[in-house]
Amino acid sequence: MFIQLGRELNETPPWIPVKALQVAVLGCGSRGRTYARIAASMPDRYQITAAADLVATRCAQVAALAAPGAVRSFTDASSFFQAGKLADVLIISTQDTDHFDHAVTALHLGYDILLEKPAAESIERCEELDALARQLGRRIVLCFVLRYTPFYAKVKSIIDEGLLGKIITIRASEGVEPFHQAHSFVRGHWSNTTASTPMIVAKCSHDADLLCWLSGSAPQTVQSLGSLEWFRAENAPQGAPARCTDGCPSRRECSYDAHRYLDDKRSWLRMVMDGAEDADDARILDFLKTSDWGRCVYRCDNDAVDHQVLSARMKNGVTATLTMTAFDSGRTIEIHGTRASLRGGSPYQQAGTPELWLREHHSGKVQTIPIPTPGKDGYSGHGGGDFGLIDSLDSLFSGPAALPPGLDGLHGHRLAFLAENARREVLATV
Repeated sequence: MFIQLGRELNETPPWIPVKALQVAVLGCGSRGRTYARIAASMPDRYQITAAADLVATRCAQVAALAAPGAVRSFTDASSFFQAGKLADVLIISTQDTDHFDHAVTALHLGYDILLEKPAAESIERCEELDALARQLGRRIVLCFVLRYTPFYAKVKSIIDEGLLGKIITIRASEGVEPFHQAHSFVRGHWSNTTASTPMIVAKCSHDADLLCWLSGSAPQTVQSLGSLEWFRAENAPQGAPARCTDGCPSRRECSYDAHRYLDDKRSWLRMVMDGAEDADDARILDFLKTSDWGRCVYRCDNDAVDHQVLSARMKNGVTATLTMTAFDSGRTIEIHGTRASLRGGSPYQQAGTPELWLREHHSGKVQTIPIPTPGKDGYSGHGGGDFGLIDSLDSLFSGPAALPPGLDGLHGHRLAFLAENARREVLATV
């Protein structure tokens, strides 16, 4: 059962849309297909009308979620946009460097947008998108799915209820998890920042957004330190070849051996290999012999940092820190107010229901607050945030609680980009 902003997500919303919201999907990779599947599970509220992707089979998967002939399919963004406005909302889940151009075109066509993060590859372009959306009276919602999880929605409600008093400081951490780092930020799409965006933006924009959202403010002063320490050539095992499939002598001892994609890490291939769900071992091995995901993690062209610390003072006086590391797993949050402190997150919780701990300063009383776990409907991704985001989509774009025009989440992007600038400036002075 999902909890979002004080109501169960499987309950009827407090207002009823006049008609189903029409949704088109540009970029039918893992994220685009996930959002489309969830939308298709609510046919009374959402109608998928179009899909576009360079890979025809991905479009076909989205089209199969609706009645035959109900979804128009396109092989590229150009032909999709030339067809005019085909929906109320466009989900843009293409590669990072394409987001800005695709969003600009969509805004001019009259779309409201659900945009995968990051909104653009620089803060200047993010601000340009915000200004254009305001000018045209359109809304851009970034896919900051953590806001829509039962866990962080509860954290926000505790703050808003005043149970912590005035918020003074926030301390957050994100453990990316070592193999996840290797998959996405060493071998994968976000390994090279010149072709994507910096790690603090590509991965931690969720966390930067949370610091702004939970503090209720925008960043004023930002500092940051971080670097790429481990996934470098000098740390490669002796005799390690360029590819794991070329006969690495350390294959049995290496935690990053690409042959794990044939075993316990097989599910990760669904995000990068078309048809991975039905592929046999021979086909996967062929993929590893030629694709980026078969490379030795110490011999890639990666420059994304594997650890970084961000510290900020917000405009309302709240101080906040974020620690990102490849060598931990899960997120934690600590919020200290004038009345009480709140702690929680995946590394803190034991087996069973996730919890938050609220401790009152003066009485010493400790309250344990259980968090409802996502349902067993297949949409528990990102702690229920994927489902929660789509469940909230119609109310974000229409109805009495609709967002104002502009780029929702701009403050968090500004914090992340400022942190990367600060990190680079410090490195330049050493």
